[in-house]
Amino acid sequence: MTARNLNIDGQRLLSRLKALGEIGALEGGGVCRLALSDEDRLARDLVTSWMRELGLEVRIDRLGNIVGTRPGVEDGPPVMMGSHIDTVRTGGLYDGSLGVLAGLEVVETLNDAGIATRRPIAVAAFTNEEGARFAPDMMGSLVFEGSMSVEEAHAVTAVDDGTTVGENLARIGYEGVAPCGAPALHAFLELHIEQGPVLDEEGLVIGAVEGVQGISWTEVRVAGVSNHAGTTPMRLRHDAGYVAGATIGFVRELASLIGGDQVATVGRIELYPNLVNVVPGSCTFTVDLRNSDEECLREAEQRLHAFLDDLATREGVEITRHALARFVPTRFDEDMVRLIERSAAALGHSARRLSSGAGHDAQIIARACPAAMIFVPSHRGISHNIDEHTEPDHLVAGANVLLGTLLDLAD
Repeated sequence: MTARNLNIDGQRLLSRLKALGEIGALEGGGVCRLALSDEDRLARDLVTSWMRELGLEVRIDRLGNIVGTRPGVEDGPPVMMGSHIDTVRTGGLYDGSLGVLAGLEVVETLNDAGIATRRPIAVAAFTNEEGARFAPDMMGSLVFEGSMSVEEAHAVTAVDDGTTVGENLARIGYEGVAPCGAPALHAFLELHIEQGPVLDEEGLVIGAVEGVQGISWTEVRVAGVSNHAGTTPMRLRHDAGYVAGATIGFVRELASLIGGDQVATVGRIELYPNLVNVVPGSCTFTVDLRNSDEECLREAEQRLHAFLDDLATREGVEITRHALARFVPTRFDEDMVRLIERSAAALGHSARRLSSGAGHDAQIIARACPAAMIFVPSHRGISHNIDEHTEPDHLVAGANVLLGTLLDLAD
């Protein structure tokens, strides 16, 4: 069998996805496997055991990024595949995990066929891609690529219990010794579910991703005055809860005002004292702004800040802002996008070009080497939800496109 006639073992891929999905499984479906949790440790143990069974050399860096490498006929920078295995609190089976496990399936397919590639091949599982416990998201790839220091990442505190990244890495036994920063890579490929509706609505199987939109995460803290909900006249209130509510309405309108592909979300709110009969005295909430156009994203940020400044004056509260994450829009390597299209066509799939609305490790690694992404459909565009679903045939098709593109790059 020649390399060009290879196909991955679909049942083996699906079996691994199911096994990994049992770690942190939620009632009714889905997964909760927050970064650096006990469930994350168990998932890491399983993935590293699979890597070693496949004969990969496993290295773990100081932020817990896991890289398994298969040697090539020649030495040199590897072609890397990968993604992440942490989830949000109500995650699905495929977000991130597909990219890692499909990478392992590509390696096992080559092993079974006795095929060596000219360049080495690496499979990566990056730490804390989601940012659900520790901000920013894509933390592992940021440190791996060198845009964030290990020390800065280790000092980040969790939103749930106040412990640090460094403390949690030590606790679960995944603070490795391999250095981070400025990796030597030939190219990077990430297979992922779309997490949006485009491919599903158009009845297509493969997306050749041209880029990732810019992301701006802001944490807003409001200091008002707690007071009795029944005796405090509306004109005398300094209501932190109202500020959060007004901002929710504003960002929805802001997305319409900016237009295009602008999206805006208030995703987390914490009120104090959070009682039915007390005017909230303080509030912390987040604002997530995204746009594929950097100028439009900056305009959205400026309008948000101006709104908050005006609101603070009108309501007599103090508002402070803290940037949790900021990524400019990313364009993927055009030659690699074409390789994905060619690989899909060879398998009988038309590949639609599209941009990603979600952040991904590939957008960070693209700073270090040519990079691109392959999308497969998400049923009804649902993700970050226990109802996340991608048809098994589509998962297998994406992995075969990954295999074909990998062979083009590694040979």
